[in-house]
Amino acid sequence: MPHRQKFDTDPKILKKQVVIETYRSSGPGGQRKNKVETAVRLSHLPSGITVVATEHRSQAENRRRAFERLLKRLTKLNQPLRRRIPTPIPQGAMEKRIEEKKMRSRKKRLRQKESEDWG
Repeated sequence: MPHRQKFDTDPKILKKQVVIETYRSSGPGGQRKNKVETAVRLSHLPSGITVVATEHRSQAENRRRAFERLLKRLTKLNQPLRRRIPTPIPQGAMEKRIEEKKMRSRKKRLRQKESEDWG
């Protein structure tokens, strides 16, 4: 089973591991959006995950939303991988495979007898 690295989800530690960038978000909104850097981008250095929040006019609200999204992604990464349980092979498929093997075997036996006669 593959082992995945666990990432800290404690907010205090998380704030130290993140690079916070603010910028002017694109899209409709006119002067409010073009003038104020309210959009927030968080880059989590240990995992390489980047999250963005641009919905609100408040930078603080966008920062809070971005941290929530990052926390959600990290907790999902921290969950252990489920072991795959192989599905059983249907009886019909097994019988078909055995029948194909028998046919192939008959063909090969016919070839051997034919080549022995010529030899």
